[in-house]
Amino acid sequence: MGNLLDVVIIGAGPAGLSAAIYAKRAMLNFVVLEKFLPGGGIANTFELENYLGLGKVSGMEMADLMLKHVNDLGIEITTEEVREVSLNATIKEIKTDKKTYQSKNVVIASGASPRKLGCLGEDKFLGRGVSNCATCDGFLYKNKKVMVVGGGDVAVEDAIYLSRIAKEVILVHRRDQLRAVKSLQERVFKIDNVKILWDSELLEIKGEDFVESTTVFNNKTKMKTSLDVDGVFIAVGYNPNIGYLNNDIEKDDSGWIKTNHRCETNIKNVYAVGDIRDTLLRQVATAVSDGAIAISDLSKSL
Repeated sequence: MGNLLDVVIIGAGPAGLSAAIYAKRAMLNFVVLEKFLPGGGIANTFELENYLGLGKVSGMEMADLMLKHVNDLGIEITTEEVREVSLNATIKEIKTDKKTYQSKNVVIASGASPRKLGCLGEDKFLGRGVSNCATCDGFLYKNKKVMVVGGGDVAVEDAIYLSRIAKEVILVHRRDQLRAVKSLQERVFKIDNVKILWDSELLEIKGEDFVESTTVFNNKTKMKTSLDVDGVFIAVGYNPNIGYLNNDIEKDDSGWIKTNHRCETNIKNVYAVGDIRDTLLRQVATAVSDGAIAISDLSKSL
């Protein structure tokens, strides 16, 4: 089992990395567990311009800055996937694909993953013309025709980013107005090669080996339209990464973990921070704040 830790931090996105920095400064005995690459979802974000002090930076640049900060403090990130947790006892157990950790406290910072649209062909063509990450895969569609599905910040950001690469971008949104912040809406409306299909839903993605066309349904006219595209980028929100958690932790109807203002869950000495918790705003700024709050609170009882 190893030594008893003060805290196990699950996830190395902005919330988890912030928690790690505060844990290091508090001289706690801790480990940071991350199943993929550190940095979280921001590494897949084209551009951020609302983080105080940094101005306009790419998501990759911000992730690199955060990792450098963590590395400069001598904090190591352990690449292991958490498979199971036992949290109700005083000593918590966190089982990964490699070992089991015991800890007095747990900070859950495992974030969220892109939500599936659920249309025909989505799974079949994933990685073969269907993507959830414009900044990862956009370069494949130089001078081609692509579709973006969604109406929030991420969808509009993706459309703006892809407009610089693709010949044409079709933004499909099921309502008659976008949910993205006004500044993003103003930008996308000015781009000549972005066409918006209002009141529309993607029904099917078709092709042989790769995406070739789509079927779109207009929920006002009730008409179906076939559109030829080379790629489809789906940006319809996120689901919390809670697959390894049991039902002991209280969640809302959508699966987001409920917390108080100190980021405490309903289980003593278990905290949830960043995108995984039920919060009004899922941004880098709030994630970093959450990590700091959780460690500052739990360190008082150690």
